[in-house]
Amino acid sequence: MKRYARKTLVIGLTIALSALAACSSRVSGALTPVTAVASGAAKIDILVATTRQINTEKPVDMFTGERGDSLSFADISISIPPSEARTVGEVQWPSRIPGDPSKEFVARSANIISVEQIQSRFHQRLLLSGGKAIIFVHGYNSNFEDAVFRFAQIMHDSKAPGVPVLFTWPSRGELLAYAYDRESANYSRDGLGVVLATLAKDPNVKEIGILAHSMGNWVAMEALRDMSFRNGRVHPKIKNVMLAAPDLDTDVFRRQMAALGPAHPRMTLFVSKDDKALEVSSRLWGGQARLGSIDPQKEPYRTGLQKSGIAVVDLTQLKSGDSLAHGKFAESPEVVRFIGTRLSQGQVINDNKRSLSQTLVEGTTGITSFVGGTAARVITAPLTIVEGGKVQPLNIEPAQQQDRLAEPDLDTKRKQR
Repeated sequence: MKRYARKTLVIGLTIALSALAACSSRVSGALTPVTAVASGAAKIDILVATTRQINTEKPVDMFTGERGDSLSFADISISIPPSEARTVGEVQWPSRIPGDPSKEFVARSANIISVEQIQSRFHQRLLLSGGKAIIFVHGYNSNFEDAVFRFAQIMHDSKAPGVPVLFTWPSRGELLAYAYDRESANYSRDGLGVVLATLAKDPNVKEIGILAHSMGNWVAMEALRDMSFRNGRVHPKIKNVMLAAPDLDTDVFRRQMAALGPAHPRMTLFVSKDDKALEVSSRLWGGQARLGSIDPQKEPYRTGLQKSGIAVVDLTQLKSGDSLAHGKFAESPEVVRFIGTRLSQGQVINDNKRSLSQTLVEGTTGITSFVGGTAARVITAPLTIVEGGKVQPLNIEPAQQQDRLAEPDLDTKRKQR
């Protein structure tokens, strides 16, 4: 009986961790630079700071899933296929190496650089971004290539203004490495803290935005918590913090928010009650509710979110190609555009200067619920607003739903200037 019980537990744990796996196609050597340039392709230049170990055995992969002794840096340029060859919200992985830039994501260049080099390149690009920096912190089961391609997709599809800075921590990108990844997240929070503090002290940086996903929210929240403890508050240059499908214990998050104090950045929480990955995570953590799958309209969450001034985007009714409903924030065209709108406007979602109706019509067609500020506002499917006790439909013109054009690369911008 004991052997049967142990076998059942192992099988159950394997199934659980399978459900937690990120939906991504991993192609070894996907960052092999491709010299060919496709007509109509866009280019996203990403600066990387990482606590991963440099891959000396296979340099083309750049970094492993093991933990490095110190921060390392890289500069990577990703080519994104023309709009007619791809779907907004998706990463078109190379089917073979080298990839085809006319229909697949490929690297145009990928180099490990020094701290002096990353500082110089960051300042050059900052001049073209209006002084904004966007930091992405990925989640569980994400190897280095996954993190790079996903961030490039988010930056391109959202049109978020700013210098893309990827903070990637040592996830092994393996199905059964959940525990290792969790400890790697702990290992890396100081590294992210160093990156945030360095950017905040830079006089040329005017604004910093953070987007974290899944387990990466632990890294982000702990780095912000430590910054608040050290300095009495989170640096005011950190304007927006977006927490997508956070794999965080709700009680722990409440303590983290308390540590950030009342002068915390504008917080936006993306949740989905049908997130199957977080449902399994809750079981693995003893049944504790995970922040990314709460019902923001129910207590005790509703009141707590309102008091903290946290805006909540409930994506439960939004359908996407993600069978686990864990990556809706990046795979839904509407939501990634909404993220770009929020970051470009640099304001809280329920800013009194604009009505909620205006914000949604301009930013998205698929958001289903918000809570924040002094009053709850709910959008119920099919796309109606309950605001001030009145129910109003959202009439969105087709022209407002079309795909946006590709962002010019840095070389093109320089010529235009």
